[in-house]
Amino acid sequence: MKAKFDIGDFVDSLTIPAATEALVARMRARRQSMNITQKDLASRSGVSYASVRRFELLGEISLQSLLKIAMALDCLEDFNMLFRLPAVTNLKDL
Repeated sequence: MKAKFDIGDFVDSLTIPAATEALVARMRARRQSMNITQKDLASRSGVSYASVRRFELLGEISLQSLLKIAMALDCLEDFNMLFRLPAVTNLKDL
């Protein structure tokens, strides 16, 4: 799944490919720590095996499928942390 070129390899900045790769790695580690196969995860989540496999290989998945997988891995609550920080519009706000 590693991109051929990612600006994050040269600059200290999180990029979409790097964030995707890290998310996939965390999900795979969670699945494996629970001793769940990709086929088991597909069955438990209601997401097709092909979609689970494509996510682990390419990092591609719909938001709905990702949420179903998170629920099956008992970490749906993690999504409540997204977008919690207020947007910085002025440096004086920091």
